[in-house]
Amino acid sequence: MRPAKLLFPVSCLAVGLAVLISSPLLAEQNAGQTVAEMGLSESRVVLRELPGWRPPKKILIAVDGPTRLAWLQEVTKGTATLLVAAANYRELTERIIDADALIGPCTPGVIEAGASLKWVQAGEVGVENCVTIPSIQTGKVMLTNMRGVSASTVAEHTMSLILALCRQLPLFIDSQQGVNGGPNTTVNPIALQGKSVLVVGLGSNGREIAERAHAFRMHVIATNIETNIRPDFVDYLGGASELSTLVGKADFIVNSTPLTKETLGLFNRELFARMKRTAFFYNVGRGRTVVTDDLVNALKGGTIAGAGLDVIDPDPLPQGHPLRKMPNVIITPHIGDKSDLKVERSWLLIKENLRRYVVGGKLLSVVDVKKGY
Repeated sequence: MRPAKLLFPVSCLAVGLAVLISSPLLAEQNAGQTVAEMGLSESRVVLRELPGWRPPKKILIAVDGPTRLAWLQEVTKGTATLLVAAANYRELTERIIDADALIGPCTPGVIEAGASLKWVQAGEVGVENCVTIPSIQTGKVMLTNMRGVSASTVAEHTMSLILALCRQLPLFIDSQQGVNGGPNTTVNPIALQGKSVLVVGLGSNGREIAERAHAFRMHVIATNIETNIRPDFVDYLGGASELSTLVGKADFIVNSTPLTKETLGLFNRELFARMKRTAFFYNVGRGRTVVTDDLVNALKGGTIAGAGLDVIDPDPLPQGHPLRKMPNVIITPHIGDKSDLKVERSWLLIKENLRRYVVGGKLLSVVDVKKGY
């Protein structure tokens, strides 16, 4: 496997196709099975049935070299579609002018230069900045993202945060390193079995989190905008309007919401005050959905028992910030979606969506621009 590297320097692109590169041959193995395992949602829209649809002539894609490009060109053989590579921001803005589609960074400068764009495949899940671009916002350009690619990994990370606090692992790690003297045998770890967990936002990540919590024999409740389909592993599914009531019934609250107008600052002083004093709060959604100062005050005042944070606002958290010093808080640097599987799965989704787009099929992981995710 090649050493991991970024397609574009982060300093050049605020939002880029930050997908790491691995062997195309390895990624191709069991591709259909892997896509199915990710549980990706399929659009109801068949592109070739739309008025005025025509096969794409040119698709611009951000790739690192000829090997990756050749691997992707396998799905365009026998068609009139030309795949054009771009290795940097300048090439993107120059070559997108007459492109029908873009697989790469969804930034205003690039998108606005693409007068003929009809589809953009973003390289990340969070697209709150992308959906504000006029051509995306109006629906002129269809947008797909990486939703579902790392859902299982985010769920595993969430459970690791829950278990770490419940088993008080930070304390033992400190003891192991001699920070707090010898081994502490007076702790009282918390069992998960029989406890209630509230998953706020039952999207791709939320479903995976709920399923794993159920496997720990926890009582799983959840909220979601859509409540018509309740998975078997969720005991109760309520609407978003029920959140203020349900937070008071849970021992663990997991925030798995995207960043929208409705979720901005959702977890604030009032919501923390409704939680049990023994409750633990976890954020694996978006940092700005939580009012950080209110969270700090809730932890300091004993309103809640602890917190596990993979995302936070501001990011990075300043040195010396109160949250960094709290023994009942674990902070990880937005790594919930990182794993040895992400590379291959990301490129498999890209290749599958490319195949579907060329033939005018149903795309995967289509963003609902009005909802923002």
